[in-house]
Amino acid sequence: MAGMTVAAVLGVDIGTSSSKGVLVDLSGRVLRSRVREHRVDRPRPGWVEMDGRIWWDEFVALTRELLAPGDAHVVSVGVSGMGPCVLLTDAAGTPLRPAVLYGVDTRSTPQIARLTERFGADEILRRCGSTLSTQAAGAKVAWVADAEPELFARARRLFMPSSWLVHQLTGGYLLDQHSASQCTPLYDSAAQTWYRPWADEIAPGLELPELRWPGDVAGTVTAGAAATTGLAPGTPVVTGTIDAWSEAVSVGAQGVGDLMLMYGTTMFLVHTVPHGLTSPSLWGTVGALPGTRNLAGGMATSGAITGWLRELFDAADYPELLRLAERSGPGARGLLMLPYFAGERTPILDPDARGVIAGLTLSHGRGDIYRAALEATGLAVRHNIETIEAAGGDIRRVVAVGGGTRGELWTQIVSDVTGRAQHVPSITIGASYGAAYLAAGAVQPVDIHRWNPIREVREPRAALAADYDELYGLYRQLYAGSKSVAHALAARQARLATPPQPGTDEPMEEVNP
Repeated sequence: MAGMTVAAVLGVDIGTSSSKGVLVDLSGRVLRSRVREHRVDRPRPGWVEMDGRIWWDEFVALTRELLAPGDAHVVSVGVSGMGPCVLLTDAAGTPLRPAVLYGVDTRSTPQIARLTERFGADEILRRCGSTLSTQAAGAKVAWVADAEPELFARARRLFMPSSWLVHQLTGGYLLDQHSASQCTPLYDSAAQTWYRPWADEIAPGLELPELRWPGDVAGTVTAGAAATTGLAPGTPVVTGTIDAWSEAVSVGAQGVGDLMLMYGTTMFLVHTVPHGLTSPSLWGTVGALPGTRNLAGGMATSGAITGWLRELFDAADYPELLRLAERSGPGARGLLMLPYFAGERTPILDPDARGVIAGLTLSHGRGDIYRAALEATGLAVRHNIETIEAAGGDIRRVVAVGGGTRGELWTQIVSDVTGRAQHVPSITIGASYGAAYLAAGAVQPVDIHRWNPIREVREPRAALAADYDELYGLYRQLYAGSKSVAHALAARQARLATPPQPGTDEPMEEVNP
């Protein structure tokens, strides 16, 4: 009937390279989706930042684009975003500096060492579920306190992308339990609350947010936010969470034994366990749903390398590079890559690791290098899977999600390298779809397996197992053998990028990390 509108939910995700919005009806059907690309700032090697005000600007732009046709009425709003990030504001909610991003930002290494010595690695792991690493938001807060004390003295609130959007929409100051569990060492994972003795010592004067679950209603859209976004005043807004966990929600990878692989700018792995498991090489976290626990890992790069190679190869399009990589064949004609182009998170937890391409000859071309990058992702996933299982994880089903699943080659390579079948769902949009699903759950009962059934299963090819076993052994040797050189080069990069001391006229040498 002309003029009728459909009830829908809005999901928006703030990612590393873009923000994505999706409008979904209450049966799970995607009505429209939009993307806004952006870049993060890398002012020095190891520093990765972003102006948090961009997150709200892009939310507003995406929302207005999605609502413009006027054929849908949004009944609930869901949000998610990269994390854990640290956006500090004053008491009025004004950002004081660019947000320090998640584990790809490695500046907090000195604070990690200091806090580990202060509280003890075993005690941090026991209480928080994870050791301190560049992923830990608490160490990033400590960096700001140490490096920018005058600014930190004015800091009163801590936001991440999802909680910043909630604040702008509702005025509430909240954070979800999962995101808090990545604020090591500020959060007690067993008690599921802030651990005040350590929080007060590390972040004096900082008012920590009230904790909710990702699917809980955080508040409703204010009149001011409604006028800015086009949403109706009073529309419910759910609390939301970190993007990888919203991705896991979007594909129903929440059952015990499930492992989600997120193919994005970085690669993320989230394994659901029956009870809290810990490993010094992984992250033990609270899950996205009440009562769930995860053992998780994350690489510092994956799609970031394929995007870098695309630019390096004079903006060749992805279908062409995939075609060339397919022609190169398993093993990339004798090439082997370490994908540590931004340091590495799990399981080696080495911010000073660096990318390596071994075996290059004058006969190698773009397809071989691109193939080596895709295989490097699979080799790193295999390393994480082995570490998860060594810590007591029991992986029974692997579910793939994210932009990298759109073509068959990348997921097939990862299955071949790991020897694991991957379940690919019908909708692989990822975090924004997961945010929409959580929003729908705030207004009516929903079932993600009805919303997003499995479309196909990518099986490993047994004939390639022996070759990839050999390549994996070389991969592990390559890191061990090149580690000292990589660290020396990382130190050299840091020296070259250090600003001159006051009173000197020497210009700063810039290094592209």
